[in-house]
Amino acid sequence: MPKILKLKNEDKKTGKLKNVGSIEIKNQTEEKAELYFYGDIVSSSWESYWYEEDKCPQDITDFLKELESSKSIDIFINSGGGSVHGGLAIYNLLKRHQGQKTVYVDGIAASIASVIAMAGDKIIIPSNAQFMIHKPLTWCGGNADDLRKTADILDTCQKSITNIYMENVKEGITEEKIMELINNETWFTGDEVAHYFNVEVEEQSDVVG
Repeated sequence: MPKILKLKNEDKKTGKLKNVGSIEIKNQTEEKAELYFYGDIVSSSWESYWYEEDKCPQDITDFLKELESSKSIDIFINSGGGSVHGGLAIYNLLKRHQGQKTVYVDGIAASIASVIAMAGDKIIIPSNAQFMIHKPLTWCGGNADDLRKTADILDTCQKSITNIYMENVKEGITEEKIMELINNETWFTGDEVAHYFNVEVEEQSDVVG
């Protein structure tokens, strides 16, 4: 039977704990579990979850505590992304897990969700799925100095993201090329992303209705 790990947070208005989502741990075998990213990526449990599928770093910490350090994880992604810093933390948490990690892009891995996908030891994407990389963005206010500082922070975020992508590029793909793709906000199909990154393309079989 699947194990449901309930995610709770304190309601700021009432002070009571409320459900903010759940992670379903499906043990296919004694050595393997499943993790789903089917919502937005947020930076902390104090933020509002729009949907129960949304995930933050603490959710992943709680998930990993339920597993043996050597247990393999199948990671399924269908997410448009979200918080850069939340996603970087999730990437690092998963990367440190000692078990084999296989990522499946079920529909879309966009923005910071594409970075999380790179935590996989193996990344499998159907030919008809989508993958998107782009420049980090934010909203800010203030004077000219504040705006320049925010731009510097965004540049640093882009460097961090680029470093992760570069650990997973095909031989011969340069950092300048990845930066160009990021700057242009590039959308890929499964077939197209395989030209740049070390992913396995899963061909879809014809279905007879």
